[in-house]
Amino acid sequence: MPEETETDVVSPAPRSYPFSRVRLEPDPQYARLRRDEPVCRVQMPYGDPAWLVTDYHLTRTVLGDARFSRADAVGRDNPRESASDVSQVAESVLNMDPPEHTRLRKLVGKAFTPRRVEQLRPRTQQIAAGLVDGMVAAGPPADLVESFSFALPAITICELLGVPEEDRDTFRRWADAAVSTSSATPVQEQDSFVNLAGYLGGLIAQRRAYAGTDLLTGLVQARDKEDRLSESELIVLAMTVLVAGYETTAHMITNMTYTLLTHPHQLRQVKQRPDLLPSAVEEMLRFNMFAPAMNARIATTDVLVGDVLVRAGESVLCSRGSANHDENVFANPDELQLSRDPNPHVAFGYGPHFCLGANLARMELQVALGTIFSRLPGLQIAVPEQSLVWNSSTIMRGLTAFPIAW
Repeated sequence: MPEETETDVVSPAPRSYPFSRVRLEPDPQYARLRRDEPVCRVQMPYGDPAWLVTDYHLTRTVLGDARFSRADAVGRDNPRESASDVSQVAESVLNMDPPEHTRLRKLVGKAFTPRRVEQLRPRTQQIAAGLVDGMVAAGPPADLVESFSFALPAITICELLGVPEEDRDTFRRWADAAVSTSSATPVQEQDSFVNLAGYLGGLIAQRRAYAGTDLLTGLVQARDKEDRLSESELIVLAMTVLVAGYETTAHMITNMTYTLLTHPHQLRQVKQRPDLLPSAVEEMLRFNMFAPAMNARIATTDVLVGDVLVRAGESVLCSRGSANHDENVFANPDELQLSRDPNPHVAFGYGPHFCLGANLARMELQVALGTIFSRLPGLQIAVPEQSLVWNSSTIMRGLTAFPIAW
């Protein structure tokens, strides 16, 4: 028999991904991979195999390197959890590279500057207080997920964009289906995107006839007066802002409330020092494993990532959650330290695709947690913790319901 050559060596089979999900805790595999194999091959339930990056510095390298393209992911069989890939829209700001990405991001970014977001804080506080009033009036127990967590960001983003109050329940059903991994069929997911696009097209027509002061009016004017947005870009951009500005923050509100209620020492810190809340939010953004690696980047040329040569055309996934637990960057990463400083987490990403709504999310989380724990100082989980059910039907980790009492 001929001798085996180096090219004959068979690579190990890709690891099945995502790894196990236990509450908001990182799977132990992440720590082992960061130490021994920070760039490894994985296979998600659907799509082609990919490289998974778990190391903090390598994650920032990939996310900030123009040689890794989001636009090239359009039209491919990308690694994903859901059978369908309805996010494959070339006009989406999530699937663009500079300079097209820069053009669209600049247009909508004006609504999410720190100054503009701070102007929204009093109204957000008013909404949060009203939601707590409703829970108190109905009496305990209450489901925080349904009564507060999803309502606050949904109302806030709908008001910002200009979605009428009577349409918000319909919007939520479409948004929920759009991020589902199993509770909605591929046809239902596709229908949700089509319905959402059609609905926003109707709102856009209204804003052309009757201009308002909302974000959608601003985008319409950029399309009609300055010709800087195509019609499809306008609809997809509005849809992206609407969905992304709601679902993620909703889960984070519940997850952070759960985290504090299950960490009594840290909860006492927040109650005794309300000024610690912004830092506490940052630490929980780092600490909680919120979602598996998503949004594959495609190498446009051969690139050396750590010790691994990623070939042109191959997919790369970055686990920001793993990066946020990197022992080489964060001392005692598995400890919840609310006053951690510095805290250069990558929960909102890094590079050109850094989360556009990060300022809004931070403000909403601060308002939500501050309102909940100041208005309901005796807050507690109303059922045995082991009976809580964590969803398995959406990309993001979160509780299906969170019964609370006070």
